[in-house]
Amino acid sequence: MTSESQNIEFKITWRDEYLKWICGFANAYGGTMFIGKDDIGNVLDLKDAKKLLEDIPNKVRDTLGILVDVNLHQTNQGKFIEIIVEQYPYPVNYKGQYHYRSGSTKQELKGAALDKFLLQKKGKRWDGVPVPNVSTNDLKQETFDFFRKRAFRSQRIDEESLTDKNEHLIENLQLKKGKFLKRASILLFHSNPEKYITGAYIKIGYFESDSDLRFQDEIHGNLFEQIEKTTELLFSKYIKALISYEGLNRVETYEYPKEAIREALLNAIAHKDYSGGVPIQMSVYNDKLMIWNEGQLPENWTVKNLLEKHASRPYNPDIANAFFRSGYIESWGRGTIKIISECKKAGLPEPVFTYDSSDISVEFRKDIYNEKYLQSLNLNERQVKAVLYVKKKGRLTNKEYQEINNTTDRTALRDLETLIELNIIKRIGEKKGAYYELAP
Repeated sequence: MTSESQNIEFKITWRDEYLKWICGFANAYGGTMFIGKDDIGNVLDLKDAKKLLEDIPNKVRDTLGILVDVNLHQTNQGKFIEIIVEQYPYPVNYKGQYHYRSGSTKQELKGAALDKFLLQKKGKRWDGVPVPNVSTNDLKQETFDFFRKRAFRSQRIDEESLTDKNEHLIENLQLKKGKFLKRASILLFHSNPEKYITGAYIKIGYFESDSDLRFQDEIHGNLFEQIEKTTELLFSKYIKALISYEGLNRVETYEYPKEAIREALLNAIAHKDYSGGVPIQMSVYNDKLMIWNEGQLPENWTVKNLLEKHASRPYNPDIANAFFRSGYIESWGRGTIKIISECKKAGLPEPVFTYDSSDISVEFRKDIYNEKYLQSLNLNERQVKAVLYVKKKGRLTNKEYQEINNTTDRTALRDLETLIELNIIKRIGEKKGAYYELAP
């Protein structure tokens, strides 16, 4: 039996207020409303079905200005009406209100959410909106110089462009709309973008636990400054380095690969929804680092798409284009695979990507399965050897435990149970077919 979902709604009887639901379907991805069914889809026999068959199309047309298909169905249980709503390419309103179907609920769009919706329906992006009363002369000269040097070094501009006027560079980056600068130009080149855009900064905090914040910092300035300042601060204050020597040369190996963290930061900035007024947040713990931003992937994308295709159209294409031209990114859409690759190369677990309707995050985890850490847990030599074996091979059986440690089945079982209790490994399967993997 069909149940209510993002594109299906059941109503027992018709009320004119349900025009709001039809409006929500039209503004989202379309959908179907059934009149004469209960919440789980049972037909209840609609008594005034024939009259509604005539009234509903007219009310939808006169109130919403759109056309819908209205069909009458006869079953053994009685009559019900089916209203099929198509997705509309332009905004549809109900008496001046804009409704939107999200999940299995209807929401009235207001404020920043409404502004964003109207822009998207017009085929525009937030970062491409023009800003009055700001000129190229109001932007930061040092940032223009920084951009030119990076872009030339990355062979994204020629030598002649180094002496181009700032106005010409802005036009080449397509950061103007007519005579006005776009919002993206403010974020990228202004000395104080927060004067125009609330929440356009980055917060970093170090946590002992979710409720125990030890210290924090805020990084302000334009996006190019934020990238450089954030990277420097993370790897000087928040992320530790293991010091070693190759001959006379000092070598610093950080807990997380710098290229992966930097790429994740670039992704967060390019996908951030700046209309929300919430800063990008980076949370550093003893065993993990998380980067969160309010934002969206392209319509109908999921984390599965992101990981399988390793590409996505950025939420702020004008910002992403400037990053590409500056040499920060090699080609847009390869960021995810680069992050995963750098973590694997460093011997770290794959990062965890999370996405819902308004949030994007990536979580990096340390390699806690190293010999020094395992010994700190008071594990015996057999257990340490076994965990390192699982880390290298991916899995371990009881028989293999006995072989690598030259021990008995009884000892192996006891040692393995201890590792399970400590949540270091987990058992997969039962009896003779069982094996052990690292616990998540």
